[in-house]
Amino acid sequence: MNDKPQQKKINVKLDEKIGEGVYSNFFMVTYSTSEFVLDFGRIVPGLPDAKIYSRVLTTPQHVKHFLKTLQKNVEQFESRHGEIKMSGQSLPTDKGVGFKK
Repeated sequence: MNDKPQQKKINVKLDEKIGEGVYSNFFMVTYSTSEFVLDFGRIVPGLPDAKIYSRVLTTPQHVKHFLKTLQKNVEQFESRHGEIKMSGQSLPTDKGVGFKK
């Protein structure tokens, strides 16, 4: 007897405009007790402001699953292409935006 739940096949449809994607070199994460907000944007050299081009709102459970999926994919990428080098930039600490705990 197989105790594993059967996985259902999901057909994913990708709208042509969404399929074009949005380039991002900047992101911010904010959260409350019930949701995470992931903002993706761009910083242009010489301009003082970053502009947000895409926002994703999701549950804490989905963010944790997303984190694990990203980690697995980064590990696979690095095993094939070598370590991803990080620039000297540090992560922002508290910019005083978004939700407060």
